[in-house]
Amino acid sequence: MNRQPFGRGTVIGLVLIGLLAFVALLYWLGNGMGQSNNGGSHAAGRGLNGYAALAAMLEADGMTVNRARAKDALKQPGLLVLTPTPYAKGEDIEKIVSERRYVGPTLVVTPKWVAEQISGDPAIKRGWTTIVGTMAPEWRGFADDVTVTIGRPQDAAARGWRTAYASGRLPDDRRVLSGTGQGLEPLVKSGDGRILAAWLVDDGDYPALAEFARTESEGGDGDLYPVVLVFEPDLLDNWGLADRDTALMAHDLIVAAAGGHDQPVTFDLTLVGLGASPNLLTLAFQPPFLAATLCLLMAVLAAMWRAFNRHGPARRGVREIALGKTALVSNTAGLIRRTGRLHLIAAPYADAARERLVAALGLPRGRPAPESEAAIDAIMERRALPDRFSAAAARLRQARRAEDIARRAAELQKIEKELAR
Repeated sequence: MNRQPFGRGTVIGLVLIGLLAFVALLYWLGNGMGQSNNGGSHAAGRGLNGYAALAAMLEADGMTVNRARAKDALKQPGLLVLTPTPYAKGEDIEKIVSERRYVGPTLVVTPKWVAEQISGDPAIKRGWTTIVGTMAPEWRGFADDVTVTIGRPQDAAARGWRTAYASGRLPDDRRVLSGTGQGLEPLVKSGDGRILAAWLVDDGDYPALAEFARTESEGGDGDLYPVVLVFEPDLLDNWGLADRDTALMAHDLIVAAAGGHDQPVTFDLTLVGLGASPNLLTLAFQPPFLAATLCLLMAVLAAMWRAFNRHGPARRGVREIALGKTALVSNTAGLIRRTGRLHLIAAPYADAARERLVAALGLPRGRPAPESEAAIDAIMERRALPDRFSAAAARLRQARRAEDIARRAAELQKIEKELAR
């Protein structure tokens, strides 16, 4: 009896390790399979221009924060924070915003800083950036009636930011990005009056934003959600949130845009190139493929249970081709039987039997077959044997069916044994 090469506990351990590795691969694929902290202006960026600090602050305050890598996640209720790059297409931003007007509020942050990752210094953490310039976006197709302007280093200082109830400083008080246009209701202004953040005035009623701006809510469509534009990214990015007052204002602004502290906040990562495309592994655990995956898992479990609970010991392995003359004869006979040409071996078998008897009886060799067979018949007659070799050999040569050939060959074999005594 062969022993099992692996114990039951070992096999279960291997299966569990494989399952955990499979789940880890699914998680890795579903989260982009790469480094998100790449120095970009998004919720996973930890450089000066990133928004990882804002997301972490909201999570620490108990708010539900999501980081969307798939387009479908942008259609979920709650506040959606868009942080597009300067090269993003305005049509794409407009499509996302317009599809959410009756789904949830949207906050769009305008990019300003041109940043580069710091590399080559082992003391610098991955994703840290250095500011090398500014750039105003041109998102044609989105809010075309709004103009954004970036201040220059030689311009007058903006004197920080101001809201209806608080104020604070900006990391760079001269290169400030502001917006102008019809239909903007200011939320945050600079000290010299430039609009740093606002919401688009429309037919909607937004009491939380009105309370943040200390204005009267005029009423309107209660099912319509607001669109908030944050022109100055330093109000929300990591560099700006290094100031405590700015961080508190950013928290209040997000809560007001979301419509309450209990609303989820989703940071978009698709417009910055960190979207995760569907793959076979993740699709296998999504409807309608989930049903087939569950059936496959149940089949695997059934096969494992059957393997661990088989009846009786394992069978000993045997050779595919046995050793010895018996196996050789058996294999040769099987080959002849499969060819369907058994009648072709009858005559050669009769000839071989005659030659063996000629040798055994000491008869002259090389004589014609009829003379040799007549000599064998004469010996059988002298010994008073009932049959004759020539007659038995003739019956064998005339046989065609397998049963007849075997019976006639047995007759010749009997004659050989009687004569060889």
